[in-house]
Amino acid sequence: MAQTISTGVAVIPARNEAADIGRVVAGTRELGLSVTVVDDFSTDRTAEAAAEAGARVLRLPFHAGSWTAMQTGIRAAVAAGYQWTVTLDGDGQHDPQDIPKLIAFAQARDLAPNVVVASCVARGNRRRKLAWRILRLLSGLKVADLTSGFRLYDRQAMELLADSDCTLLEYQDVGVLLHLHCRGLELVEHEVAMRPRCHGQSRIFSSWRVVGHYLVYSALISLTRRAYGRPTQGTGECTD
Repeated sequence: MAQTISTGVAVIPARNEAADIGRVVAGTRELGLSVTVVDDFSTDRTAEAAAEAGARVLRLPFHAGSWTAMQTGIRAAVAAGYQWTVTLDGDGQHDPQDIPKLIAFAQARDLAPNVVVASCVARGNRRRKLAWRILRLLSGLKVADLTSGFRLYDRQAMELLADSDCTLLEYQDVGVLLHLHCRGLELVEHEVAMRPRCHGQSRIFSSWRVVGHYLVYSALISLTRRAYGRPTQGTGECTD
């Protein structure tokens, strides 16, 4: 990764985040970074608040889910020629000031990684930690914070994620990482601090019932993706 601020873009999927999205966009733009907010058919002023804060806003015509919103933003970034993308949530949990730290962390490594996951294991409650443990076991991924949406992707990762092969990845957390890992991309983590949500609650970890659904769905993704095989050494392609 040889990123400068001018060669990248922040992609923020958002649904009904009007209370916080303006602050997130403003904080990101303070870095000199372009921002694209993908509004997942919000019923509040999310799109307007994002635009007022200076973001480019893409509005989905129906509620399509977090990954579809994310992929829409990544596809727009690829089409615009950006060399890297950072994704973060619109609820204020992720501090935009950590973005330069992720870039510096990637550039400091001898072999630049394709993906840097901004992780915060300390934020995990019992439900989240249980989900992480089970999903690591099922997926074989060596990532501690599997559900962090705060990630830095290089151009190669962006192009893979923009492909139609990824259109139905949901939940995106494990599916995205497995898809990239299967194709030989390097994934690393960098610890950051994360804030509690200012408004609302996690849609995935709000109850044991929701966590159960998430685990079943993600387990199926994990088992299916692992069945594709392991990356062929030096090629980035998967064996069958």
